[in-house]
Amino acid sequence: MPLLRGIARTAVVAGTATAVSNRVSRRQGNRWAHQQEQQAAPPPQAAPQGPPRTDINTKLAQLRELGQLRDSGVVDDAEFELQKSQILNS
Repeated sequence: MPLLRGIARTAVVAGTATAVSNRVSRRQGNRWAHQQEQQAAPPPQAAPQGPPRTDINTKLAQLRELGQLRDSGVVDDAEFELQKSQILNS
């Protein structure tokens, strides 16, 4: 009987050690995966990339001036349309 008791005790100790070891490994793996996700994620951007946008009042002033140039004959209709599209898309 003492031999059986020793074997049972060894089995319990080994099972407990295995369970604890697996739990620690899983926890560390999750922690490392979370750190890698944070490092791989791009930093948040405060403003969108691209050229700075012209505000609406500036665009309106440019369009008025362009209209006056067309009305006075300095700019023809084709040039007016080209310049107008550039102003509106800026």
